[in-house]
Amino acid sequence: MSAAKHPEHLSCRMAVVVFVAFALAYFFSALVRAITATLSPTLTSEFSLSAQDLGLLAGGYFLGFSLTQLPLGRWLDRHGPKKVVLAFLSVAVLGCLAFAWAESFHGLLAARVLCGMGVSACLMAPLTGYRRWFDAGTQLRTNSWMLMTGSFGMVAATLPVQWLMPIWGWRTLFVMLATMIAIAMLLIAALVPRWSSEPGADVRTDDDGGYREIWRSRYFWRLTPIGFFSYGGMVAIQTLWAGPWMTQVAGWSPQEAATGLFGINLSMLVSFWLWGLVTPRLAKWGIPVDRLIARGLPLTFVVLAFLIWQGPALGAAAAVSLALFCVCSTFVALAQPAVGMAFPSHLAGRALSAYNLVIFAGIFVVQWGIGLAVDAGRSAGLDKPAAYQVALAGFAMCSIASWLYFVLSKPHQAR
Repeated sequence: MSAAKHPEHLSCRMAVVVFVAFALAYFFSALVRAITATLSPTLTSEFSLSAQDLGLLAGGYFLGFSLTQLPLGRWLDRHGPKKVVLAFLSVAVLGCLAFAWAESFHGLLAARVLCGMGVSACLMAPLTGYRRWFDAGTQLRTNSWMLMTGSFGMVAATLPVQWLMPIWGWRTLFVMLATMIAIAMLLIAALVPRWSSEPGADVRTDDDGGYREIWRSRYFWRLTPIGFFSYGGMVAIQTLWAGPWMTQVAGWSPQEAATGLFGINLSMLVSFWLWGLVTPRLAKWGIPVDRLIARGLPLTFVVLAFLIWQGPALGAAAAVSLALFCVCSTFVALAQPAVGMAFPSHLAGRALSAYNLVIFAGIFVVQWGIGLAVDAGRSAGLDKPAAYQVALAGFAMCSIASWLYFVLSKPHQAR
């Protein structure tokens, strides 16, 4: 793609400004997403939560996120990323305040659903804009670096939150999050360009705003199972179950688990930074995303098998194994920009949001499903480590099956 053929491509300076504005909002959305892993011991004690309750509470964020994705795609294509993300972030501010004031599990759950709905545009909005404003190589880079920014947020949700807890408490932390999100909204309002609907933009007058072209794409459906189980499972473990695994399987203290989560999220940050450096070159060399996923994703199965087999015996190496699992899983993150680029830009918002729905539905199902499996194992007489091992083994089988479907399906592209 050349800049001459795409007059809406932004200048380098403007592209950096837009990226930073969106990245700040995504940073706080990731912090809100991941903070339950660090707060899980406190919330479990204060509200007497079971593993099922904890999984549902963390999954409530992703449920709210998933509920908005289909209308979000239509609104992004019609109104553009700026207007849509500002409207959604207003809900996120309300959700953070509601969580800070909650007095029961159901209040916490409702607030988490609101938070999930409110930040659900924080990645899809910029990716939709990037589809029009950047060339293909830059889109792959900015996708990876947006995810890197999210990893910054997840890092901030570990040790920094643990340090601030004795000073502020978790309720004040959520009030501060609401304030920071409001500041990010002001920056987006001031810095992000308006969405052009002039003839020069890539728009279609006969576009009915529906998802028919997305649902008819074989390429979209080929990527769906790995998005649901492998991508969704990676985030489910990173943002929730890594913490309980370290405390209840490996026997770590909450402070040690927060340190472990810090290391896990830091490793993810470095991984996405590296992907951002190499993906434009891979695109230039003609190396397809599908080949990278097919050959790279099986590494996660090896790590999962080792993690499940060793269980409590891992001890101090638990965080290293979990970090290695998450890092190897980043291969599947390449599927998201691939879906966006497989469709013309007037469908980008819908294509990206539809695939994001798949991912976040997977996160919700895996987070809650692992909690259900752990409680079922405990009811069957297993001790906590064994119950977690059985639950993670079930997830591993689903992830392997999704990869096999991806490899064995015919690789038809949408375009």
